[in-house]
Amino acid sequence: MALTLLSQPVHLRLNTDAIAVPALTSQVRPALVLPERAARALLDAAGQEDVSRSGCFAAGPAGIQVWSGPFDGAGGGRGTAMHLGSVDWTYDTPAKHWAMIYRAMVTHEGVARGETTTTVLARVLALTGLSVEGDRVTLPSPPAKDPFRKQG
Repeated sequence: MALTLLSQPVHLRLNTDAIAVPALTSQVRPALVLPERAARALLDAAGQEDVSRSGCFAAGPAGIQVWSGPFDGAGGGRGTAMHLGSVDWTYDTPAKHWAMIYRAMVTHEGVARGETTTTVLARVLALTGLSVEGDRVTLPSPPAKDPFRKQG
């Protein structure tokens, strides 16, 4: 594949392992807003169950990935672990250190193993005891827009 960038031809090869190709995606509507304490607890719990620690989760700034098992490859590589899906969020939205979950995604491998967007979302939320069914409705609403912020 060739790509022209700033009038300079650049040849690049995409790494098929670098990105997940979704088989199923669902928008989480209304978006699930996690206040700072809940967002931090979810990140900490995913860190405790990280693929590098014999778990099946990989957390990052854009969300939490669900894997079939721990990374068992050479040098900490994924080895036989397969990416099953992910829960995507925007961090620091609507307030600093809050997370807004807006999408769940399942890969082709996840579908083959029986995962759905609901099961992937449920597995991630279960890390901190949240449920897909009802708990998210009882979470506090995001803070009101700052009345002192200059209107643009």
